[in-house]
Amino acid sequence: MKDAKTLIVLARKAIASALEGQATPRLSDQGEALSRKAGVFVTIRSYPDKQLRGCVGLPTPDLPLWEAVVHSALSSAFRDPRFSPIKREELNRMIIELSVLTPPKEVSKSSLPDAVKIGRDGLIIEWAGRKGLLLPQVAVEYGWSPEEFLSRTCEKAGLERDCWRWKDTRVFTFRAETFEEKEPWGEVLRI
Repeated sequence: MKDAKTLIVLARKAIASALEGQATPRLSDQGEALSRKAGVFVTIRSYPDKQLRGCVGLPTPDLPLWEAVVHSALSSAFRDPRFSPIKREELNRMIIELSVLTPPKEVSKSSLPDAVKIGRDGLIIEWAGRKGLLLPQVAVEYGWSPEEFLSRTCEKAGLERDCWRWKDTRVFTFRAETFEEKEPWGEVLRI
């Protein structure tokens, strides 16, 4: 995606603006690619040790891409319940990762776990109003099998590890095109 650098800079500027109490930035020239609706996740990691500092997103294509990036960046920086809000002094000691998602597709339970391809698929598991989502790169990072990936996504939803086998549980896969800053404000690489 040729606009990955633009979107990551936009995410960083949105966080910086919020820290300074300024208005949220907008793109003056959105173009067709940045205006299309897409699901997005923004992951923030400390630099250089790459410890997770926030990861929030919108899994479904409800907003234009650039707006989804701004919303997800602000949520990741300030509203991820697992972490305290980002502070001004952290801004230049963090890297931003952007995942642009395909629309989720429901998977037939009879095809599980074989339908899940590690490194290609992300997962969403839903049951009784609870939902858990893990990006494709998470299973790769931890070396999980498809069964372990399904179980960990159940845990993310606050459910039992085998909930993916339950009759009323819905399982969705999606793919992600993921980009990351090499260093703060630096080159953007596809990962």
